[in-house]
Amino acid sequence: MIKGHGDDIYDYSNISSNFSANTYNHFCHDGLYKFLSEQLPTIANYPEADASSLEQDLSLQLGINRDELMVTNGATEAIYLIAQAFSHSNSAIVGPTFSEYGDACQMHHHNVRYLTDLQQVTNDLQMVWLCNPNNPTGRVTPLEQLEQVILANSQTFFIIDSSYAPFTNLPLPSCREAAKYKNVLLLHSMTKRFAIPGLRLGFITGNRVLLSKIKSQRMPWSVNQMAICAGKYLLKNQHQYNINLLELFNEVKYLSKALADTRFLEVQPTDCHFMLVACRCGSAKELKEFLATRHGILIRDASNFWGLDDSFFRVAVQSHSENVNLVKGIEQWKNSL
Repeated sequence: MIKGHGDDIYDYSNISSNFSANTYNHFCHDGLYKFLSEQLPTIANYPEADASSLEQDLSLQLGINRDELMVTNGATEAIYLIAQAFSHSNSAIVGPTFSEYGDACQMHHHNVRYLTDLQQVTNDLQMVWLCNPNNPTGRVTPLEQLEQVILANSQTFFIIDSSYAPFTNLPLPSCREAAKYKNVLLLHSMTKRFAIPGLRLGFITGNRVLLSKIKSQRMPWSVNQMAICAGKYLLKNQHQYNINLLELFNEVKYLSKALADTRFLEVQPTDCHFMLVACRCGSAKELKEFLATRHGILIRDASNFWGLDDSFFRVAVQSHSENVNLVKGIEQWKNSL
């Protein structure tokens, strides 16, 4: 899906608060900007064809072998490479969830069906796609339940998108644990972890045999030189990018209650920093346009997720003052109906 994702800030001229992308927008990137400006001369040469130096740095930090890891042009490239490597599979997607799993599967001729619960996995499935924590709901599949399903379906290949793992305090499979399974791959997003969506940087960890098949589909130079430089810098300086989960969840608690107190929004529970909300009157598209044009606030219209209708939108919490302004803007829209 080329259009229809969040963070479509390029369609507006006055956005000052961006709730539409599930990134943490309050890191200071000054050190990264300075570092990348010093690396500009390196764009005169080709980057490493396979981002090998960044893979080496990541493998050492994660405590896994390099053949259990692959750097990609964002988690989205990983999704499409996996679908390509295992084309024509019987695949299930646990939804509502990120649309690119379905789009990648359709592009590569999978037989796709949607599940609403992991317990619906059947033994005829070759692949199961799961986002955990899930986008757009923010919910985490309990680790014990996830492990039971993986072990009970050893013939099924599980792709678990862990892009939002840094934003929850609930237990999730680790890279080392995933590598021990023969049927699991984890997707990771440095884009989300470090709030650098414009650079497109992610990686896959898991079973080396599965990864070798995916690497055979890899395009050379898919990760550009600036992204490789940024990744190495961020790994060395990640202490400057701490996510204060306590503070973040205090804002989740505040915003969830404040939105529910409007009495015309239904706020779904979440296990991370973003939440799914439904309007009891009006549509998410109308609310989005009102907030963007009147208040410079951007939210994610979630009506194009499988299983959701035009009442749904998603917001990722921001600073307290921005969260307060979001609630005020929504109250104004409510009063205009």
